[in-house]
Amino acid sequence: GEEQLRCFRECLQEAMCEHYKHHWFPLVPSKGSGYRCIRINHKMDPLIGRAAEMIGLSHERLFQLLPSELTLWVDPFEVSYRIGEDGSICVLYESPQPGGKAAKQLESRTSCKEEWRIGRSSPSKSYNMMTVSS
Repeated sequence: GEEQLRCFRECLQEAMCEHYKHHWFPLVPSKGSGYRCIRINHKMDPLIGRAAEMIGLSHERLFQLLPSELTLWVDPFEVSYRIGEDGSICVLYESPQPGGKAAKQLESRTSCKEEWRIGRSSPSKSYNMMTVSS
């Protein structure tokens, strides 16, 4: 229900804030990207699992509600996801970076998401970025 969803959202947000507090770098958004990557790959990501437990939602029910394979990249200024191993990467949330291109030049590494896209040796499909808006 709506109330349970609101509680889950708040618990997940709280868990993420605590988990990411020493791994959040707005001036270099890709730094720590691998640490902030949330994965469900037939195993529940601990952050999602903890939030579900806090509201009394079982892992079995959570697996019924969420895809069995989900990757979520939570970076400053952008949240992206992919459903399945061969799915397209979709932008769920995006905001402008302060300082624009100057801030972008401070990045010295690629993000976890970019490393995955570049490092894949023989993709079975073409990967496109897609923005999801409401």
